[in-house]
Amino acid sequence: MLNADKFIAQVRNRWKFRFFLFWKLPAAFFSGVRVDSLIQQACVCSVPHRWITQNPFRSTYFASLSMAAEMSTGLLAMAYLYKSDPPVSMLVIRMESEFFKKATERIFFTCADGELFYEAVNGTLSDGLPRTVRARATGKNSAGEVVADFHITWSIKAKTSKSIS
Repeated sequence: MLNADKFIAQVRNRWKFRFFLFWKLPAAFFSGVRVDSLIQQACVCSVPHRWITQNPFRSTYFASLSMAAEMSTGLLAMAYLYKSDPPVSMLVIRMESEFFKKATERIFFTCADGELFYEAVNGTLSDGLPRTVRARATGKNSAGEVVADFHITWSIKAKTSKSIS
């Protein structure tokens, strides 16, 4: 289990995670992006519709939606990378999105691709070869209507130690 439960416990500590957002992801902190649920298989993150997240058309700006979508996938990756030995890096290398409905309320993004991240990290740790994971995050409003669909491709790669000569 690669310390995923320890990472999930850190995220569930509301104050620690809010400090992490403030320090490392201030745009997400000030936009009000939240983690609503996180288990090893799935993550739900949400973003509110309010003044700081809106566009001139009075809907949620696509960049704010993108932050919540990326976080719902990225937290699953981070869970399996947490304190891995050797260290493993992650990086978004591609993002695709489709928008179906105007976002005028809190939107909830769900990613259920935890197993894909688990396999990629385990594979990278076992053979040292980089992997990619194409994760899907679907954003829905409170009525359950799909507002946006994101596919975010992550690069998972073992870090190598650099020797100094």
